[in-house]
Amino acid sequence: MNPAAETPPVTSRKARVAIVPRQQLDFDLDGDIPRFWFGGDAFKTRFFDAMSTLFPEGERFFIACVRDFRDDIRDPELQQQVRDFMRQEAQHGKVHSDFNARLSRQGVRVDLIEAKSRSMLQWFRRKAPARLCLAQTAAAEHMTSIMAHGFFDRPEVFADADPRIRAMYVWHGVEEIEHKAVAYDVLKDVARAGYFTRVFAMLYVTLLFPMHVFAIMRHMLRIDGFSARQRLAMWAKGLVWLYGPGGLYVPMLRDYLAYYRPGFHPWQGGQMRSYARWLEVFDRTGSALAAGNAVHARV
Repeated sequence: MNPAAETPPVTSRKARVAIVPRQQLDFDLDGDIPRFWFGGDAFKTRFFDAMSTLFPEGERFFIACVRDFRDDIRDPELQQQVRDFMRQEAQHGKVHSDFNARLSRQGVRVDLIEAKSRSMLQWFRRKAPARLCLAQTAAAEHMTSIMAHGFFDRPEVFADADPRIRAMYVWHGVEEIEHKAVAYDVLKDVARAGYFTRVFAMLYVTLLFPMHVFAIMRHMLRIDGFSARQRLAMWAKGLVWLYGPGGLYVPMLRDYLAYYRPGFHPWQGGQMRSYARWLEVFDRTGSALAAGNAVHARV
């Protein structure tokens, strides 16, 4: 990915791609997917499984936070983008709910995880100003979009993953790329949030999201039957996989830090090679599974 600091400035909505809500996609999630679908690695599998349990309630929160300002939008183009954003996010929540039902059958307390997430997010919406809730949404959307770029432009990251679940996450990432500037544009152009609000929300998301994911992983690895010693070894190795040199998140650091620049806009960074490849194959075949495999096979 090109560092955002090396890309020319763009104005909001000028450099976007089309936001296309896609429905009735078949990832064969009821098939014979292994419990540890990420190359037999429990830690890697449960890291992405834990994120999935947070998505349905998170997507509802994002939709609500953007909807709070919808009546104040005067730009017809932005109004349409908001509608498409909400449709995409609703579909993400539905697909991940279907996937999470599989986790429930494994003994994961998805019902309790979602109830706690819902309670926390509802509390936040009651207590925090609507502008700050929207800023949290914009920060989370930046995080998911750079994760999409960072994960799927490195085919080796998901080399050992089950192709069906990989395809689900690639599709989700593609649509995060498409609508990555919508909440940000509403935040800046409609809510008129300042720099401090934007940065504070990003710091909040940066700290809180991994804490929740790790707490859920702790529960998952316990119900998987691993001993305390086994879990400790998994965490030691897994945290290096996440944050160590060459780890999952390190290559995304510059794009993450770009958010703290005063003149930042989401469309200033993020190259689109994997996105373009996915779109070409999906438009030709209508298969999200084939498109996901094509992104993985790209060299």
